[in-house]
Amino acid sequence: MLTAWHLPVTPFVTIHDNHLVVTLWLAGNDLPQRVVIRYEEDNEELMMPMKRQSTAPARGVVAWRGRISLAQGQPRRRYSFKLLWADRQQWFSPRGMGAFPPPRLETFAVDYPDTGPGWVADQVFYQIFPDRFARSHQRKPEADHSYWHHSAGTETRHKAWHEPLTHEAGGSTFYGGDLDGITEKLPYLQKLGVTALYLNPVFTAPSVHKYDTQNYREVDMAFGGNDALLRLRQQTRNKGMRLILDGVFNHTGDTHPWFDRYQQHSQGACHHADSPWREWYHFDESGQALNWLGYSSLPKLDYGCAGVVDEIYRGENSVVRHWLQPPWNMDGWRLDVVQMLGEAGGAKNNQQHIAGITQASCEVNPEAFVFGEHFGDARQWLHNDAEHSAMNYRGFSFPVWGFLANTDISYDPNHIDAETCAAWLEDYRAGLSHQQQLRMFNQLDSHDTARFKTLLGKDVAHLPLAVIWLFCWPGVPCIYYGDEVGLDGGNDPMCRKPFPWDKAQQDLALLSLYRRIATIRRKSKALRHGGCQVVFAAGDVLVFVRVWQKERVLVALNRGEKTTCTLPFSALLAEKSWHCLEGSGVIDGMALALPGVSATVWQGK
Repeated sequence: MLTAWHLPVTPFVTIHDNHLVVTLWLAGNDLPQRVVIRYEEDNEELMMPMKRQSTAPARGVVAWRGRISLAQGQPRRRYSFKLLWADRQQWFSPRGMGAFPPPRLETFAVDYPDTGPGWVADQVFYQIFPDRFARSHQRKPEADHSYWHHSAGTETRHKAWHEPLTHEAGGSTFYGGDLDGITEKLPYLQKLGVTALYLNPVFTAPSVHKYDTQNYREVDMAFGGNDALLRLRQQTRNKGMRLILDGVFNHTGDTHPWFDRYQQHSQGACHHADSPWREWYHFDESGQALNWLGYSSLPKLDYGCAGVVDEIYRGENSVVRHWLQPPWNMDGWRLDVVQMLGEAGGAKNNQQHIAGITQASCEVNPEAFVFGEHFGDARQWLHNDAEHSAMNYRGFSFPVWGFLANTDISYDPNHIDAETCAAWLEDYRAGLSHQQQLRMFNQLDSHDTARFKTLLGKDVAHLPLAVIWLFCWPGVPCIYYGDEVGLDGGNDPMCRKPFPWDKAQQDLALLSLYRRIATIRRKSKALRHGGCQVVFAAGDVLVFVRVWQKERVLVALNRGEKTTCTLPFSALLAEKSWHCLEGSGVIDGMALALPGVSATVWQGK
């Protein structure tokens, strides 16, 4: 049997003398006579012979080494390995061994130079739904004024922080959380290990969720207005924390003056065919504006109109650029329903405009982070570098849901074993460059899903496994506010409950786990920048290793009864002494003894 090891990180990939030096490790009784690295230079397939090395990385392991010139070609360096015998060949790629060349987008890939924001991989993000996180001490009563919420057909409602949330009038119910409240809680977030914030929309809008934008250039007074955002920005910068805003650019709200369904302004596109903004929306033959998924309160912007393009991202003082410039200096954008944005009421030329938003952001701030909301497969946008990253529902959240909560995004049953879960995870990562993998935005849940704790139901004991998985899998972890203290809740609006600041209502053991695992991640280069390989996946047990230079971090997840398992020989794990960082599993050579329903993290050097 032939076994191969390669990850697109050191010690397998190094830069020397303007070349990418690539190493492949092989072990087995029938080693190939020759090895060739297949790579691309400006999309042209090239072959380069590799040299067998005289020194071995581990007992019984043979190393082959090749060099790819960095003087030419595009920054994304894709490659795979062709193994040759006298009468046959095999190919090795991120999907393992195969009898034929792997598809182009399922090869190893590293970005050199990496033009994306390098700071992202080092962060721990925290997502905040502003109305429900914290109410500032200095909040004034007039900030809680009521008004008629047209699209809901009701007056807005205001509740005390301790009052329970109900399904009634979910988009019109306010608890009074604000941006100054977030500023006051920054010390709490720092103690948690958070280094970056992603805020749900903060711009003026009639709903509590603010995805129905009324003014892109003003912060909603319910959240404290522009001055409160500026105070938050200044304090986050003082503390070295990043701040990302939510860009809702696919549609506006129907109360936006450009559209003005309720005639609160003048010349809005809804009622005036000669409106200066009429072409900013797409109207059908009956005069109805096309909207987002049938929600008439959310008319879609038409990016076929130059005015929309200039106002949103292309113009020198466009919305995208405005908030990245002084005095705001935001660190980037999360793009709402990004795959649906486009022309003529649909998604025509979508990637062109998403790339335009990313380019405009980076022209203002070369280190801006732009990532999209994708519940589906985001890889076509990532392959084309239209955005830096994506919310990693398809490549992380859903496999984790299937393995630990036995459900999918439709809340239909999805019982998968560890082998299926590993294949799902690895299939999605294949073809993404290593740097893109490190920037993927990993979450267990969000404002658009039920809380993971609620999804688990009677299997709530699996929750610590998911937390450790979140912080140890490739990508940047993001905590949805309140998850760290055991906040629960089903679908919208119940996933948006107020944060329980009373410690008697908090799961302090869970909070302690979040703090410990955030510290472990911060101290480990392997967890933040390393490659990843699943080394065992069967039944209830999934084990993977993160690799950076000589550091190894081994993570074992067991959702079932206590068990023992023997890992297959791996040169990645050989000759390491292991120290347990979290959990109570035991490792002896290649044998693991795992308690029931447990997660264990070891570090090996």
